[in-house]
Amino acid sequence: MFGLFKTDPQKKLQKQYEQKLEQAMLAARNGDMRANASLTEEAEALREEIEKLKDA
Repeated sequence: MFGLFKTDPQKKLQKQYEQKLEQAMLAARNGDMRANASLTEEAEALREEIEKLKDA
């Protein structure tokens, strides 16, 4: 019953991952390749965490 209100950490990470990718895309469109690289790296770190949760 109380598990009903728990958030799924995988969904939270997936949402953060998608936001980082969108920010990276916008940075690339604006010509800021350093920000694009940084945001893409952060997104990949989140993707790795998501994969770990899937495997566990």
